[in-house]
Amino acid sequence: MKINYFQQVPYRDLPADFETKHESVVTTPYGLTTPQGIRGAFRDALDEMMYAARAGFDGLAITEHGQSSYDMMPNPDLFEAVLAYMTEVEGIETAIYPIGRSLGKTLEPLRVAEEQAMLDCMSGGRLICGFPIGLAYDANVNNGVSPLQTRARFDENLELILKAWQAPKPFAWNGKFSQHPDVNIWPRPIQNAPHPPVWITAIGNPNTMKFIVDRDYGFNYFGWFGAKATGKRIFDRFREIEQEAGKAPNPYRIGFMQSIAVAETDAEAERLYARHAEYFFRKALGGIGMHRLALPGGIDIRGLEFIFRDPKDFGMYDRMKTATYRDLLESGAVVAGGISTVREQLVEYAREFGIGNLHAMLQFGSMPKELAQYNIDMFTKYVMPDLKKLWSDKGHQHHWWPERLGGVPLDARQQQLAEAQA
Repeated sequence: MKINYFQQVPYRDLPADFETKHESVVTTPYGLTTPQGIRGAFRDALDEMMYAARAGFDGLAITEHGQSSYDMMPNPDLFEAVLAYMTEVEGIETAIYPIGRSLGKTLEPLRVAEEQAMLDCMSGGRLICGFPIGLAYDANVNNGVSPLQTRARFDENLELILKAWQAPKPFAWNGKFSQHPDVNIWPRPIQNAPHPPVWITAIGNPNTMKFIVDRDYGFNYFGWFGAKATGKRIFDRFREIEQEAGKAPNPYRIGFMQSIAVAETDAEAERLYARHAEYFFRKALGGIGMHRLALPGGIDIRGLEFIFRDPKDFGMYDRMKTATYRDLLESGAVVAGGISTVREQLVEYAREFGIGNLHAMLQFGSMPKELAQYNIDMFTKYVMPDLKKLWSDKGHQHHWWPERLGGVPLDARQQQLAEAQA
């Protein structure tokens, strides 16, 4: 199993009554912050990521959100550039993984192509590309993209980026959303067989899952809605779509994000982490209203059909704003406790869901840097070794990982054919 350190950049000192007065995105009053708090959040996040890199994580994953108090990261490529340089200088063989470069919201797809190509060059071929479609508040409100265009813009932007990375000669692009008389980006990715690994994050829409499977991309799912409620149904659905497409199941195609907190005992974990977990779910995720997650026209018919027929894909979403630590544990939104508790729960998830890539969120909410580093230490020393052994004896090849770091790229012609035919 590959294990990535997953990072967001939250503002860590919001008022105690924040969730009763404000939403965590778009309209959050900036007057609640201090310059020292903002600066500290960025410095702490970078320190935590380098600490994780030195501790032995396989990759460093960062999300993207604009106008957000729970994740002040409008462009993960900026952070990843720092990490690419520092890990290359220190000789740390870890993947550079901007897991959330949303293509449904971007108005500058060639800029994304160039930035990520630059990351691959800076890191010496260690880039993994995460391309979610984008949340409604970020794409449609923050960036002014019509909900009716979000998915079509994602499709076109992804096609343009991949072609820009691979085309041997300058080409003209006359798309619906962008037009360029000459596309000839500098630099290009080092990984050219045929391009860096591509992953797409989704929440269960079967059309998106089919898009991923047909093109042989990796599938990421984030477990904030409560893995005990949503995990099996989401991953079973993905396996069914794989089977319908005639694709053999491979755990390395699956990525799963989980908030994790490890201590010596369950009681010690509650003492150390409970208030930070409650801060995160009440003031951050719980502060995102449904009208910020989805707007009319932004979800295709089949996706709407699934939601209306059975809204259980949203798990504990409607209870986040008042969730207690116990609620978060019981739903699986957080895996926390003593060493054996956490290890056994994560191994169970991996085997039940067929997960070959774990994105471990070890800092969340108001958790200070020192506690995050303690959490990293406990996880890497006592939990990660057992997780890394999973799937090693099953004969699967990891086609969604940089070749420099042990991945086995799909045959270039096979990948290009899958993308062309889908």
